[in-house]
Amino acid sequence: MRTSILLILLVALSAMVLLCGCDQRNPRVLIKTELGDITVEIYVREAPITATNFLTYVREGRFEGATFYRTVTMDNQPDNDIKIEVIQGGLKEDEDGRGLGPIEHETTAQTGVLHKDGTVSMARLEPGTASSEIFICVNDQPDLDFGGRRNSDWQGFAAFGQVVDGMETVRVIHLQPAEGQYLNPEIEITGVVLLSE
Repeated sequence: MRTSILLILLVALSAMVLLCGCDQRNPRVLIKTELGDITVEIYVREAPITATNFLTYVREGRFEGATFYRTVTMDNQPDNDIKIEVIQGGLKEDEDGRGLGPIEHETTAQTGVLHKDGTVSMARLEPGTASSEIFICVNDQPDLDFGGRRNSDWQGFAAFGQVVDGMETVRVIHLQPAEGQYLNPEIEITGVVLLSE
């Protein structure tokens, strides 16, 4: 009888550990800017390559001196048939050599993380060229998903997180003065801090 009770307790404890493991929270990162803070949840399980790359930059302090330097609005992309709305930031030219090099492209078809309002994603040229530059969607941007029409390669961009607090800051940055699509002045990122693992 005593052995049966111990066995039941052991099974219950194991089940609780498994359930707790399935309910772990995603890491959160605080992006501090001169115009306000942005808190981002990072989807490590869904987009492991892209999320790990971003978190490596955060943990190693590689975003020091980064800025938000680009805003894409409905009014400043006259040559694009497919319009998008995003802000973009990172190391830009990376003159100090803080970049880690390009990573493998994770499509939204692989991850299931779509470009919704507040989604955080990797800027790139060709698939497999993303490294340190991120963008945040303003409103839903389905043409940035796999199969979307923004790029002729149809591969979309690698989304890996979501703004959970601070979309008002994103929208303020989005509306700052710009020359073409480039913010003038750029918006300083004053800190990028890992809040939770």
